[in-house]
Amino acid sequence: MPALFDFTLLAVAAFAAGALNAIAGGGSFLTFPALVFTGVPPIVANATSALAVSPGYLGSTLGFRAELRELPTRRLRREMLISAGGGVAGALLLLVTPGHLFSGIVPWLLLFATVLFAAGPAIAARMRGRASAAQAHSRWHDAGLLAVSVYGGYFNGGLGILLMALYTLAGEQRLNTINALKNLNSLVLSWVSVAAFVLAGAIAWKEGVLMMVAATIGGYAGAHWARRLPAQWVRAGVVLTGLAMTAVFFARLR
Repeated sequence: MPALFDFTLLAVAAFAAGALNAIAGGGSFLTFPALVFTGVPPIVANATSALAVSPGYLGSTLGFRAELRELPTRRLRREMLISAGGGVAGALLLLVTPGHLFSGIVPWLLLFATVLFAAGPAIAARMRGRASAAQAHSRWHDAGLLAVSVYGGYFNGGLGILLMALYTLAGEQRLNTINALKNLNSLVLSWVSVAAFVLAGAIAWKEGVLMMVAATIGGYAGAHWARRLPAQWVRAGVVLTGLAMTAVFFARLR
């Protein structure tokens, strides 16, 4: 079991990550750096972080059951298969990435995810203005979903924004449907990638189990806080956290 300070840091980070994911997303900005700070190697930290936040996707998906039931079963199966394939591919790509190379990529991934999160509302609004319902099943949709799923299996940060942007650009105009599909595919690709990490022995179990429990409790609390906290404040906090973590990891490269 980690030392008391590490134990506390991981529990607090996971609790806050669960709350953030319930309110606005961005929990990976806390779980991944906390694991690295306590001495977990970056690749194992990324895999363990994915495990820590994975239970939250199930609750989010169940919350949109009604929207999912309105969609054709054939479409849902196809998208779940694509997401699963992409998630496994991304996880395998992570597992074969040399540790020193991944350490050099991490700051750029964090920066990309932070910028994406900050620009998310503007991107969605702009795409929604251009999209048309007739484009909902555009030819590039499946290829785009596969690419986003590979990214999600490799590095979870910013996944939700990418999926929402993909569906909006493809012409889906119903926000609840976009959220439902985002949560379902996040659940599938997250769980299959975590399964790949487990089979490869890339999970730090003591830290991971602790963080899963804390993140689940945080998600429950965050669902209540979401009704009280202004969304702009939460998003600003996530962006500042992401920028701070990016700066820390860039400094570690020197």
